[in-house]
Amino acid sequence: MRHHSDQTFPEYGRRRQRWIFVRGLGHKVSRVPVDFSALEERARRVMSKRGFAYVAGGAGNERTMVANRAGFDRWGIVPRMLRDVSRRDLSLTLFGERLPAPLILAPIGVLEIVHARADLAAGRAAAAERVPFIFSNQASVPMETCAAAMGDGIRWFQLYWSTDDRLVISFLRRAEACGCRALVVTLDTTLLGWRPRDLDLGSLPFLLGMGIAQYTSDPVFREGLIQARTEPTTDPVKPPKNLFSLGARWKQIRRYPGSLLCNLRSGAPPAAVRKFLSIYSRASLTWRDLAWLRQQTRLPILLKGILSPEDAQLAIEHDVAGIIVSNHGGRQVDGAVAAIDALPGVVKASKGRLPVLFDSGIRGGADMFKALALGASAVCLGRPYVYGLAIAGEQGVREVIQNILAEFDLTMALAGCATLENVANAALERVV
Repeated sequence: MRHHSDQTFPEYGRRRQRWIFVRGLGHKVSRVPVDFSALEERARRVMSKRGFAYVAGGAGNERTMVANRAGFDRWGIVPRMLRDVSRRDLSLTLFGERLPAPLILAPIGVLEIVHARADLAAGRAAAAERVPFIFSNQASVPMETCAAAMGDGIRWFQLYWSTDDRLVISFLRRAEACGCRALVVTLDTTLLGWRPRDLDLGSLPFLLGMGIAQYTSDPVFREGLIQARTEPTTDPVKPPKNLFSLGARWKQIRRYPGSLLCNLRSGAPPAAVRKFLSIYSRASLTWRDLAWLRQQTRLPILLKGILSPEDAQLAIEHDVAGIIVSNHGGRQVDGAVAAIDALPGVVKASKGRLPVLFDSGIRGGADMFKALALGASAVCLGRPYVYGLAIAGEQGVREVIQNILAEFDLTMALAGCATLENVANAALERVV
């Protein structure tokens, strides 16, 4: 990672404050709250019950989600005085790309459950704010469509490693062709975690054909549907025969690419759901498989889901390009270590040989500051931008990004930091 201390970038903080306060003179207040709790609550009011459960929920009793936030509270920022912070530089270079700030939009699946324009709105917002966007493997819009909408905006691709190697290779080729600059392999979701909010509602969006647009737009996947349509269903669990089940089948048909008439006749929509569920992710993966993946792509490979220093050392030994410290936002293992608590150990184990990014629990600019001060090169933002999307679509995502960066910029200045190097060396105090 390289920083650019000789460049001057916009004052995110004062610019955003000025916009909000001047509009306030005319009693114009944004629909997108600045405070995270208010943001989440407003999103809850506009989202469906199932949609909010899917986004907001965590694994088990959600102790990992609580731990993620408590972990941030255990660190206090120690501001330093009388340092020239009149000009602040938030920029960095990551994997050969110059970024104006150390913020990336994390891959979030099934965004159509939140807003009709889904990944398109998020991708356009990211491009407009010059923030990289990680295309989700479980997107609601094909990567090519999102890439076209983003123009020259920076995008990466997240991979859930399927049991179908031909499909994995096809995804990689498509990601390269549509301009993705890095590959994020998510390791912590080879199986879905135990998520009570979804289970209590009997709600899995993929069964409705949601979040599988990367698959239904893929030639290798669609080729395999010919066989899937003719194979007898072996699943012993059958949906009840009632109007709700018929409604679910209709939703599958409507979401599948192509005309409604063709989809009704072909049987492809339910076959696509069955095939997706059968190949979704590979629980048999080992470190040895990374060598095969490196042979299939020229993209730098990041491993997402690393929490153990030992795994960080193994990542280095297996020649990956980067690490993302993450517990999947508390959605996979109840009672897992807080991501922010795992960060210092992973950074120490990496010995500066590769960038360590941070994910899970970022709610504001002060959280960004703490993660960077603990050694992260950049942070990934998840739920907050999804809530902005739910409230106000593309504009909502943009405002969340603007608010996060504004608070980070002001926190840097008020802590006595003019550059990211200063942040990396900033004093944090452990709060008992």
